[in-house]
Amino acid sequence: MSDLFGAQANASDYDANQIEVLEGLEPVRHRPGMYIGGTDERALHHLAAEILDNSMDEAVAGHASWIEIYLEDHNCLSIKDNGRGIPTDPHPKFPDKSALEVILTTLHAGGKFSGKAYQTSGGLHGVGASVVNALSSRLDVEVARNKMLYTQSFSKGTALGPIQDAGSAPNRRGTLIRFTPDETIFGEGCQFKPATLFKMAQSKAYLFAGVEIRWRCAPHLASQTCPEEQVLCYPDGLKDYLNAITSDKGLLLSTPFATMIELEGQKFEWALTWLVDGEDGFFHSYCNTVPTPLGGTHETGFKSAITRGLRAYGELSGQKKAADLTADDILSSSAGLLSVFIRDPQFQGQTKDKLVTADATRQTESAVRDRFELWLSEDPARANDLLERAIERLEERKRKRREKEVARKSATRKLRLPGKLADCTETDTELTELFLVEGDSAGGSAKSARDRKTQAVLPLRGKILNVASATADKLSQNQELSDLKLALGVKTGKEFDIDQMRYGKIIIMTDADVDGAHIAALLMTFFYREMPQLIEHGRLFLAQPPLYRIQQGSQTAYALDDDHKDRLLDTQFTGKAKIEISRFKGLGEMPPAQLKDTTMNAASRRLLQVSLPSRDAIEADQRRDVDRLVNTLMGKKPELRFNYIRDHAETVLAELDI
Repeated sequence: MSDLFGAQANASDYDANQIEVLEGLEPVRHRPGMYIGGTDERALHHLAAEILDNSMDEAVAGHASWIEIYLEDHNCLSIKDNGRGIPTDPHPKFPDKSALEVILTTLHAGGKFSGKAYQTSGGLHGVGASVVNALSSRLDVEVARNKMLYTQSFSKGTALGPIQDAGSAPNRRGTLIRFTPDETIFGEGCQFKPATLFKMAQSKAYLFAGVEIRWRCAPHLASQTCPEEQVLCYPDGLKDYLNAITSDKGLLLSTPFATMIELEGQKFEWALTWLVDGEDGFFHSYCNTVPTPLGGTHETGFKSAITRGLRAYGELSGQKKAADLTADDILSSSAGLLSVFIRDPQFQGQTKDKLVTADATRQTESAVRDRFELWLSEDPARANDLLERAIERLEERKRKRREKEVARKSATRKLRLPGKLADCTETDTELTELFLVEGDSAGGSAKSARDRKTQAVLPLRGKILNVASATADKLSQNQELSDLKLALGVKTGKEFDIDQMRYGKIIIMTDADVDGAHIAALLMTFFYREMPQLIEHGRLFLAQPPLYRIQQGSQTAYALDDDHKDRLLDTQFTGKAKIEISRFKGLGEMPPAQLKDTTMNAASRRLLQVSLPSRDAIEADQRRDVDRLVNTLMGKKPELRFNYIRDHAETVLAELDI
């Protein structure tokens, strides 16, 4: 009870005397994070962005043609333009102060609320300049207006004196603001980074093609990434910007999709291209020259326009899968820039990282979609390449989703192996083998003939799917291949992990006839396309079952083919006793004991190792030759197979006994 009463007694000390009222710019200095997102290096450079945005607003409004940025010694930055100049006459609500002083010392004071002074602007809340003033140890302003020059100085948000008339300036107009950030706010070690400011200036010049930005910095601050002086002006705007930042990347297209249009007094500009596989894509967006790193409604509208445009093209060209395309499928390997100039934009927070204006989605999509569809129709070959690439991404995405669903389902239960699999007991992968056999009949013989400790058998039903000509959907839905992947314990494609293999050797064991050779070819194609690392590691083999059994008295031998049979008859079976020759119709008709001796016993069997040229650059041409051969013999185009057969027919016929 005493604690309770003590708490009540302390509560009585909380009265009106404890309520503080922060006036003027005091809230900014007490809580700078509310206005610039913190006090770190990023927040420090946000001060520069606020002043630069004001000059850019003058340029976008058509009142300024150039902006000067000068990084001086001692962390001092000045930004100057040739715009109209901040008003210097007395403010109607504060007759004893100039409009200049009101703007720099009062939160939410500015000329961008009514829309009369600026149709579009990056500054919205009337706090940018005043926040910079509040967080600067020193800020000096020069305004050239009506052929007169006015000056005023501030420290930590407080005017050091009234505005001064500095005399006539007949050949000058605009505003210059020079400021030094307050070290008590940002810390002694927090300095402007010349390269960061230069990049900021460069991006602003790209975003508004008509403006000239003149960059300077103290000589000792210059570097390879930041020149001492440079005039930045880019007549093609975002197209120039995209070309510059993709100059060291591999491009899929020679010409980007780049346009600038005006609709209802608002401007939309974009540049978009696609990168080759292996390159990292990106998408940067801006609103009224303000970067929006978190995107927003304008990005949503742009991506929706691109997605719907390519879907519509796909449907017109008869590609049914196009209806399922998403923005990620289409833009996952793209490089894009988007800049919009709209009236009354709404941002998320004072740092303006994200645009939340609801109408921007519809406006941007309306501006982009028709032009994208026209761009696609102008070059069908280019459009088909983009569509095919997006469809590949779609199929890969669906495959991964299905695998995740299987993984989630199997995570709650034991590893499920195919019911047809006769597994071995050995757990050491280096000692185990998996035999892939043709049909249940051969599977029964193989299961009886195997070494149960180290040899597993998986019967396959007939001829498996030809993965070289099948779609990703058919591949994922094929039961035989699903059982095979499940038995091996691995995933396919980029997610294949050789260390997850449940067996050290994979042995394809099919009949010694044309059908058996076809099934073996289909299996090798599957492993080559979906698990090439398995072949590269020397883990895939072809069993060599005999085609003939030759017996003379107590002597028995097995022949792999007709030539081998003839050689055996000439060399081993020379006696006068009757010779019996039996031809195996298939592995299923071979007794388990014979199958074991001829094909499965490691001491007496014959295996052919399937190999590939390495991926070394020296043998890259050989790998391409293998790719071409597989595509020719197993791919979707029958005319390639026909031409191959025709070109090699004489060689094959010469070896046939007909």
